[in-house]
Amino acid sequence: MKGMPNMGNLLKKAQQLQEKMAKLQEELGEKTVETSAGGGMVTVVSNGKQEIVSIKIDPEVVDANDIEMLEDLILAAVNDALYQAKQMVTEEMTKLTGGIKIPGMI
Repeated sequence: MKGMPNMGNLLKKAQQLQEKMAKLQEELGEKTVETSAGGGMVTVVSNGKQEIVSIKIDPEVVDANDIEMLEDLILAAVNDALYQAKQMVTEEMTKLTGGIKIPGMI
């Protein structure tokens, strides 16, 4: 059967891609992106697993009479950090898959 060796080759390539993706996901967990809001008053770092790694708040922005502004700055910085982390993952996955979109991976 002529088709069978091709199927075996396809399965081998799929396994190699799966192994590369697992390695990439591990590496992405170690890569980070950093973003800030309010001119650097709030800085957030996120990793490639889209987890928030750290939040730094400049003491000057802490005002007991304006907690809402601090909350808005934190929210903006966290959302931007998660967005940038997602973009980083998408770019790395695109490099690995050659632009082929794999459902559930990006």
